[in-house]
Amino acid sequence: MEQNPSPLARAAKTGTYIGLIMVIITLLIYFVDYTLLSSFWVGIGILILFVGVILYVGFDFRKANGGYLGFGPAFQFAFVTLAVSGLIGLLGNMLLYHVIDPQLPEQLVESQLENMLAMMDRFGAGDNITGEQLDEMREGLEVNYTAAGQAQSFGFALILYAIFALIIAAIIKKKDTSLDY
Repeated sequence: MEQNPSPLARAAKTGTYIGLIMVIITLLIYFVDYTLLSSFWVGIGILILFVGVILYVGFDFRKANGGYLGFGPAFQFAFVTLAVSGLIGLLGNMLLYHVIDPQLPEQLVESQLENMLAMMDRFGAGDNITGEQLDEMREGLEVNYTAAGQAQSFGFALILYAIFALIIAAIIKKKDTSLDY
């Protein structure tokens, strides 16, 4: 039995599992109602589930390290877990958008536009949108579903993952005070 598991090895394994689970959840949502993929609340729910699972596994990792874990290894664990799971999610999305249902990005763009216009109407700004502005919004959304757009989004996500990893590491770290003199 390994006394002190490596944060990187454990994170790669955990990230793979979480990434595959997220791909399965995405596919289930797609099969139930594809418009939910563009829902703000579904995205927030998945994010909360995502971070909750990483916290749970992070505490388990700390326990496997004798109940103590420094900030550095905790950050490594959290960041690599997030990055690996995000990469697997990216590959799953590319598979969904470009192989399984190439028409889905267009449908999601329309759903997102409807959601945005409904929100703007609630704030009283919906009538002020011109056709040209609507086309610009559509083009901006369409780019997000291209392979290049998804790769660029993943690059931006890595920055967010680093921030989340800092927060998660601060939560799961625990210093061994018995070594203090």
